[in-house]
Amino acid sequence: MDREPPTEVDLLRWSEALAGIARTGLGFTDSTYERERFEEVLAVAADIRHAAGHPVDPSQLVVEWMKQVGSGVPGYVTPKVAVGAVVGDDEGRLLLIQRADSGVWLYPTGWADIGYSPAEVARKEVHEETGIECEVERLIACFDGLRLGFSRVPLYSLVFHCRATGGSLVPHPLETRDVGWFGPDELPDPTAGADRWADMAFAAIRGDDVGAWFDHPRDPPWQGDPDAH
Repeated sequence: MDREPPTEVDLLRWSEALAGIARTGLGFTDSTYERERFEEVLAVAADIRHAAGHPVDPSQLVVEWMKQVGSGVPGYVTPKVAVGAVVGDDEGRLLLIQRADSGVWLYPTGWADIGYSPAEVARKEVHEETGIECEVERLIACFDGLRLGFSRVPLYSLVFHCRATGGSLVPHPLETRDVGWFGPDELPDPTAGADRWADMAFAAIRGDDVGAWFDHPRDPPWQGDPDAH
């Protein structure tokens, strides 16, 4: 079967996968020969990322990657973890924030913090970014951000459905420009990725049994359709 030429997203995830393999290998070997080979792989990965539109010089990118090399298990490269919260109120509306860095609207989300469970992070992010208190109801999604093209760094995003229990709308002074409650037909523009998650979010808020959305395996993983379910 004929395949379309690789997209920028394809090149980016191939680059990150190769760089992760090489950095992990460097963290587990003392062999000079193997280290040289892994450093060559990093150089190839940097060239691929540059072809995907990364503005940094490939040689400088290799230097940055080498700085991240650890030793043994701490050096095993894995995706970062972000945690998001789909918060609904008694009127069936969705809580959204306008991000200070990009101006786009999205449900509250942030990096996972050590010492907190994912559900605890969700509740903490909601309160910090919006002033709203909530209870975590259930996990409704696990996204691979690099695969779906909404992140340029490898990350998994865990999304929880939460129920608002109190508080008042107070945007974080540094992280958010604005916050608000929105119905299904009232989403502000631009709302990041709403075509992928909005229906699921409002279904969860209504109390529908939405299960947990996840990225289904591709066959083969490196060339399969990323939207195949």
